[in-house]
Amino acid sequence: MNTGPRFQTTRRSFLRVAAAGTLAGMLPRPGATQSSPSPPPNIVILYADDMGYGDLATQNPDSKIPTPNLDALARDGMRFTDAHSSSGICTPSRYALLTGGYHWRRFHDIVHSFGPSVFSDELTLPEMLRQRGYHTACIGKWHLGWDWESLRTGPPSDEKTGAKPGDYDWSKPVPGGPTAHGFDYYFGDDVPNFPPYTWMENDRILDTPTEMYASDPVPEEGAAEGRPGPMAPGWRLDAVMPRLTEKAVEWIGAQKYADKPFFLYFPWTSPHAPIVPTDAFKGKSGAGPYGDFVCQSDWSAGQVLKALDENGFHDNTLVIFACDNGPETYAYPRIQKYGHRSMGPLRGLKRDIYEGGHRTPLVMRWPGVIPAGSVCDALVGQVDIMATLAAITGCSLPEAAAPDSYDLTPLLRGEVPDPPIRTAHVHNTFAKHYAIRQGDWVLIDARSGYESRTPEWFDKTYGYEPNPHEQALYNLREDIAQRTNRLEEFPEKAAAMKQLLKQIQQQGQRFSKIQSR
Repeated sequence: MNTGPRFQTTRRSFLRVAAAGTLAGMLPRPGATQSSPSPPPNIVILYADDMGYGDLATQNPDSKIPTPNLDALARDGMRFTDAHSSSGICTPSRYALLTGGYHWRRFHDIVHSFGPSVFSDELTLPEMLRQRGYHTACIGKWHLGWDWESLRTGPPSDEKTGAKPGDYDWSKPVPGGPTAHGFDYYFGDDVPNFPPYTWMENDRILDTPTEMYASDPVPEEGAAEGRPGPMAPGWRLDAVMPRLTEKAVEWIGAQKYADKPFFLYFPWTSPHAPIVPTDAFKGKSGAGPYGDFVCQSDWSAGQVLKALDENGFHDNTLVIFACDNGPETYAYPRIQKYGHRSMGPLRGLKRDIYEGGHRTPLVMRWPGVIPAGSVCDALVGQVDIMATLAAITGCSLPEAAAPDSYDLTPLLRGEVPDPPIRTAHVHNTFAKHYAIRQGDWVLIDARSGYESRTPEWFDKTYGYEPNPHEQALYNLREDIAQRTNRLEEFPEKAAAMKQLLKQIQQQGQRFSKIQSR
């Protein structure tokens, strides 16, 4: 990675930057002068669903899945090799991305069918950007809850049997969704495998669900994944990603005539199950239907990037590609059948607190600011995107906002701050299962015992030790696959890391007061 002048961002200097103007105006931009600072950039976040670290071809030399558009994004920007979601499952990671706070400070589970919103009074990323004059949109998978109870006309339903079409008044607006938390516009189907199976725009149901869910088409790999409940007539699972992509492209095109910067959050419904690539992508990979679905996801990214280019937004748009967690358990038979490791060299998958559950792809491109073709090995979290975008756009974060978020702008300029901006990260999926990363070390602290779903054949083939019952300590620089537990060799290191975990759990992590080395 390119190295430049070093400095450490503090809370006080961060606020000075915010008061002085946008960081975008302070960074070198094509054609900009000191007397004519550049406007704040447009921002696009492409957020994949259940895509593994090894599914991005540019960081897996043995990949059986071509991802030319995402690879090109990495060549034009910066690829982060040590980036982490907040959780090993969907809802918590999305919450952390949009608030700058670890999910486990408030909850652990996903939002289930017809579940309420996870937000209370937190400042969200779109709310922050809207205060700076941004036009904001979310197109895709929300999965952060709505106030469905305000529409209920029937009795409460069991999630296993599902609500019935007549249990809700679909003509009413649905409160508590994206437009209630900072987005000017929303289009999507909320969650692809949860009811109601229908399109939503802003706070309205577009097509009344009058039938009960039936999988169409039936996936060729993995489970149908659809939970029972109301469905609009003619609903097709394989039509979801093409329609979302079409809407994202349309929305970008409409911004060409706007007089303000824009923020597009495009959370995909792919390659999460149900695995339903369209006919155009079947057979495009060497990793079966899932690999084909990743190819289609890469195509979707390409359509968005093309729309930015065609509408004149390429040079002043920060594009971020990330994913909510690691790949689903179908990744294990994929190794046997196709020789493709969705988790790459990592141990674990979705839901795990091993690296494969939360170390995910992260790429950022901002022409003229982020060095093209750069690779950053610094420890970062998706939770850091909030403070980073605050610095870039000149937003002053309230003291209580984004409590676990660090400003990564020195890294985006190609600098290598010493000490590092982030020295610790807390990993979590389930309530009593935590891990903490510090430098090269990661400690698993599973107080009730930690059970992975790793098949026995996989552990034997790749030389993994049995799962830890209480604690395990790994040195990731020497053992990225987390094969060897070093707890007995370094008990004092483990004890110190456990104490740091408790300290972070008790207070917000941001800034140097608890950045123990």
